[in-house]
Amino acid sequence: MPLHPQSQQFLAQVAAIGAPPTSTLTPEQARANFKAYRALAGAPEPVARVEDRTIPGSQCDIPIRVYGPAGDEPFPVVMYFHGGGFVIGDLDSHDNVCRSLVNRANCVVVSVHYRMGPEHKFPAAVIDSYDATLWVASHASEIGADSTRIAVCGDSAGANLATVTALQARNRKGPELKFQALIYPVTDTTHSLPSYEENGEGYLLTKDTMQWFMRHYVPEDQDKRHPYLSPLFEKDLSGLPPALVITAEFDPLRDEGIEYAKRLEEAGVPTTHTLYPGMIHGFFSLSAAFSDAAIALDEVAAALRGAFE
Repeated sequence: MPLHPQSQQFLAQVAAIGAPPTSTLTPEQARANFKAYRALAGAPEPVARVEDRTIPGSQCDIPIRVYGPAGDEPFPVVMYFHGGGFVIGDLDSHDNVCRSLVNRANCVVVSVHYRMGPEHKFPAAVIDSYDATLWVASHASEIGADSTRIAVCGDSAGANLATVTALQARNRKGPELKFQALIYPVTDTTHSLPSYEENGEGYLLTKDTMQWFMRHYVPEDQDKRHPYLSPLFEKDLSGLPPALVITAEFDPLRDEGIEYAKRLEEAGVPTTHTLYPGMIHGFFSLSAAFSDAAIALDEVAAALRGAFE
């Protein structure tokens, strides 16, 4: 498929702004630039309740934002981990996605602001993500949630943390998770698959930017094939919750998402993979620019509703 006209238009708008490549910026500058994209996220949908909280983790306090629908509690709950290469992004950058999931899936959504690099390198984000999920499992009643119906979800780096949280939950015997929804997940931080060359330049997220993210997130002496960093290298993916994996055609992360979905299927995990033709990395959270964002949100929500039944 050719590049979607909306992708072409979006990339032209970005080029017209003339912002320097992320790989040339400091983390602080990159975080400020990322916030500018919020204008393309679409108007935030109203939800019945939103609450910012700080919860205790094993190493630090963790900021979370709890979104809830109207109606009789308890609701199923989705842990949402925001994207941003483990360096940028926050609770505000994915506020629109979380609100949309609340309304479409009729669930509580807990957005987690895990520690990020370079201030806090791997495995800080991994620890915080699992700790937050443990807290929700043991304090579900405080947020109107059902501790027996928990799913994990995220985009890009956040999808990495979602599936790594699922791995930790399996390995540590809890909490039980019903589902994992992974939107263009990071599963191979060695950047060795063909889509890094095919889509590594000219489609918003570049190979250079991904390498910049990894320099800030991964300690120099860390093996990048560690399963909690690159879950594609986990030898045994059996026993994980059912999964939906969404990939974008013109995304350097495309192939690692496709390969992870295949590996899950081979391990006996019920898995659905959907490739969005003509789309670029980031489309899922930019509903004002991409009509496919609403389609993908509906797909995720339908999968979550099915898992929670």
